[in-house]
Amino acid sequence: MKKLLLILLMGVALTTAFGQKAKDNTLSKKEKAGNWKLLFDGTTANGWVNGDGSAVTAAPGAWEVVNGAMTLKKDAKGGDIYTTDEYGDFEFTADFNIETGTNTGIKYLCHKYDKGGNLGCEFQIIDDVNGEDNKLANHLLGSFYDVLPPVEANKKVNPPGQWNTIRIVVKGKNVQHWVNGVKVLEYTRGSDEFMAGIAKSKFSKVEPVFGTVEKGRIQLQDHHGPVAFKNIKIRTI
Repeated sequence: MKKLLLILLMGVALTTAFGQKAKDNTLSKKEKAGNWKLLFDGTTANGWVNGDGSAVTAAPGAWEVVNGAMTLKKDAKGGDIYTTDEYGDFEFTADFNIETGTNTGIKYLCHKYDKGGNLGCEFQIIDDVNGEDNKLANHLLGSFYDVLPPVEANKKVNPPGQWNTIRIVVKGKNVQHWVNGVKVLEYTRGSDEFMAGIAKSKFSKVEPVFGTVEKGRIQLQDHHGPVAFKNIKIRTI
């Protein structure tokens, strides 16, 4: 019995020594040292604004904070919401949970274009099996929506009802999309592949060229839900 107790205590000591994953919507010591910033505190919608610049209230019928997650229920009329700050070179991460059939996304480098209006590059979040917009490869989870598809062989996605983690890295012209710790898409803005994808997309008429702006805001998309986000974090690089 004493031996078992000693082993358990040693386990606790080792866990403490090597660190534990931070609680939801908090930063670990390592993240703080790495200049990460929380974009969601798990309680309020502070730091997020509506399209017209007004504060997000996180009220029933719109975006709500439910069990520590920024949540949009099915057919809620929350509208797209945006970070107050713009980001150029950055690393972004968030956990998401969807229901069967959900089709939504997170947009980055959101900018008001001279021709085309307010647009952003979309990291597509969708139920690949039952989502209504799952017929094209560049509309599947992890894609640069309507422009470039993810590498399907790399995707390891938990089913609707379970949490998944996405990561977006923008450094200069290079962009990466990650799902659950695995890179599923990498592209270079302005490359031949990129330009060909833009030319075939719904963004072909945008000016200046869609996705080539230097910085922009992050957007959580209202596409009728349901979706929940937590552990929304960013750092400039």
